[in-house]
Amino acid sequence: MIPPIASRFVAGETPAEALEHIETLNDRNVTGILNLLGEHYEERAPADADAETYRRLVGDIEDASVDACLSVKPSQIGLGVGDDVFEENLGRIVEAAQEEGVFVWVDMEDHTTTDATLDAYERYATEYDGGVGVCVQANLKRTGEDLTRLAGIPGKVRLVKGAYDEPASVAYRDKAEVNERYREYLEYMFREFEDGVAVGSHDPEMIDHAIDLHEEYSTSFEFQMLMGVREDAQFDLAEEYEVYQYVPYGGKWFSYFYRRAMERKENLLFALRAVLGR
Repeated sequence: MIPPIASRFVAGETPAEALEHIETLNDRNVTGILNLLGEHYEERAPADADAETYRRLVGDIEDASVDACLSVKPSQIGLGVGDDVFEENLGRIVEAAQEEGVFVWVDMEDHTTTDATLDAYERYATEYDGGVGVCVQANLKRTGEDLTRLAGIPGKVRLVKGAYDEPASVAYRDKAEVNERYREYLEYMFREFEDGVAVGSHDPEMIDHAIDLHEEYSTSFEFQMLMGVREDAQFDLAEEYEVYQYVPYGGKWFSYFYRRAMERKENLLFALRAVLGR
């Protein structure tokens, strides 16, 4: 059982608990992005097992009649075993999802995984004419060129600032520089992308910038935010715009909760208040 201190950021240990949370989101006009916690497998058996769990989740979403999509991590479904294993498992997930009209997001991990992730995304987004999305990170110096490549592919792209501690040789490490790049890349996406833009940010300035760009270019877009982070803002935005919430679940919840608690002062204070009973 997940303790109350972590339940703000993790929807439970079972698919049923996660889908119940998504049902409450749907009541507030927010769509769920369902993610089974787990990553960095170096052996094929657990990667195949999690891929099969994602295939079953497609049916669970259909049976529950909730508005939700999936999000998978490449290292969770075989990238650490081999590029071919990752592509094969991703293909199995996307195939099952397409049969039920469930969208699949491919998360982006550290910079060493970028090429394999984009190659697999391009293959399946093209093969299935959309229905697949991928994440790119504004802090990586290569992202401008990647966006030029992705503009012609029939799928969605999520832009985030980037959470991995990347070396200066491949990434911008100054916060102001990352913000500048995020704004620049977001404008390019609203101007050049035809299949939708996903704004992955809790930053009020970037949210306002995206709204301004939408009014200028009329590009379809959505906001994507994390469970437990600025949820009041999520529900307020959902009154006028498409909003998606990233909903993680599963037994491997502790490391995810720890990252969420440590990355923002507000999250850490929440966790401390919970521990102190205040």
